[in-house]
Amino acid sequence: MANSKFEYVRNFELPDPLLPNTWVVVRIDGRAFTKMCAKYGFEKPNDRRALDLMNTAAKAVVAELPEITIAYGISDEYSFVFHKSCNLFDRRASKLVSTVVSTFTASYVHAWTHHFPNTPLTSPLPSFDGRAVCYPSVQNLRDYLSWRQADCHINNLYNTTFWALIQLGGLDNKEAEKALAGTLAADKNEILFSRFGINYNNEPEIFKKGSVVFRDYELVEPDGEQQVAAAVDNLAEPVKQSKSQTENDKKRRAKAKILVTHMDIIKDDFWDRRPWILSNKPGKVPKEM
Repeated sequence: MANSKFEYVRNFELPDPLLPNTWVVVRIDGRAFTKMCAKYGFEKPNDRRALDLMNTAAKAVVAELPEITIAYGISDEYSFVFHKSCNLFDRRASKLVSTVVSTFTASYVHAWTHHFPNTPLTSPLPSFDGRAVCYPSVQNLRDYLSWRQADCHINNLYNTTFWALIQLGGLDNKEAEKALAGTLAADKNEILFSRFGINYNNEPEIFKKGSVVFRDYELVEPDGEQQVAAAVDNLAEPVKQSKSQTENDKKRRAKAKILVTHMDIIKDDFWDRRPWILSNKPGKVPKEM
């Protein structure tokens, strides 16, 4: 680019690199989604079409950005995890967040008609905001994801009971809120079962556990202490590779199927059997793929 007297304005751009050697989580949230849910008549307490649409958009983001190792979504939010060795955009927060948000939003709007074929979008169109947070250790990262999944269960149990009281019990919003004030999980389960014959355990897993998105490889059998050790930070330390090894890893990632599952990610088993999520080293692609 030719120099000019106007080029000095570049000095106003401030660098915004995220901390090196940390896990980066870009979390996106729907903007004004309460109004949007009402506008398009989303079902309460959960609209499967809307959740599937979120998952479609999340899969598109993971496919577009191979540096993402895992993503987790509930309701109108999604968290995308970049490996601690990631240097995409030189780890600039603004670049990472804007890329994830724009890719997700574009995919969400593009896929809308597939999930809501009889409900055309009108202005204002759906939009999302985002933020980037750094987590220094594997334990911090897992605790973050565990927090989001625990939140999913707590909120869903409350909402399921709340809307049962309204839709099946004939209460209004204030009466339902009063009925649930101070109740514990056991109380909500009892209300659902004794008053409405609903066994919360039989509710769809997507509602109770949220959605987990990752690249699929052959599962690893846990091996006692070896698998415990695999859960610590040394598993995630960057491995020095040749250029050909790096290219091979890219090809293996491209061949891997991106899964959307609804599994427990709080317990160790999920991580022990999928070491590639923390190591960022692609596993063996199943033969049927």
